[in-house]
Amino acid sequence: MCETATQRTFGWKGWSDLPAPHIGSATGPWIDLSHRITENLSRIPFFPQPVIRQITTAPIRLTQIQWVVHHGTHVDAPCHFISDGPAMDGVPLDRLYGPGVIWRFDTQDRAAIDAADLERATPRMRPGDIVLIDTGWWHHINTERYEEHPYLTGEAAEWLVAQGAKIVGIDASSPDQAGHYRPKEFAFPVHNTLLSNGVLIAEHLTNLSPLAGRRAEIMFLGINIAGSDGAPARPVARPLD
Repeated sequence: MCETATQRTFGWKGWSDLPAPHIGSATGPWIDLSHRITENLSRIPFFPQPVIRQITTAPIRLTQIQWVVHHGTHVDAPCHFISDGPAMDGVPLDRLYGPGVIWRFDTQDRAAIDAADLERATPRMRPGDIVLIDTGWWHHINTERYEEHPYLTGEAAEWLVAQGAKIVGIDASSPDQAGHYRPKEFAFPVHNTLLSNGVLIAEHLTNLSPLAGRRAEIMFLGINIAGSDGAPARPVARPLD
């Protein structure tokens, strides 16, 4: 299934009114959902090569980093696609943590996950939930197959907005189709639909399988970078029994 180009214009619609998040009901250990950052970690092909280097080693050790904020596990700010949307330093803190669901989808390369698939997923999501999509693609990191990842359809994105999602995360480089198999004049329906409605996007997640099919407490605290269209993050989650 391929997404076709659309003439829709996406502008910033503002933050939707969602329930206040609460953390503290779970008691189990936190699970790290982030990939270890390296210079060779899978990245979008046109991103520049990251640089991680030590600029001094004595008498103290100092490390300098240089990479696109969308390298590795990260969160997208609305202005990544929506020109009049807020940057990372304009994202309210309560949009970055709270309860949520982790849904498992066993899919093939380039498979589309549609609204009907989300409707059948369990446990049911609630307004204000963080929704994390486990396709198992995190196992393919640093291989060519990683960019053959499944994706959400535009209709799936609209369904998530209507259900009151706060963050939508996936264990791949994008919830939209990867660059090398997008149709001509691709309109990024998932990014545009979610971000224009104040639903943040998380990409390059890992370690989701132990939480699949469960509700969880999730923290996705992206770095507070002025004017930035995204931010590296080290998200964690723990199951709610």
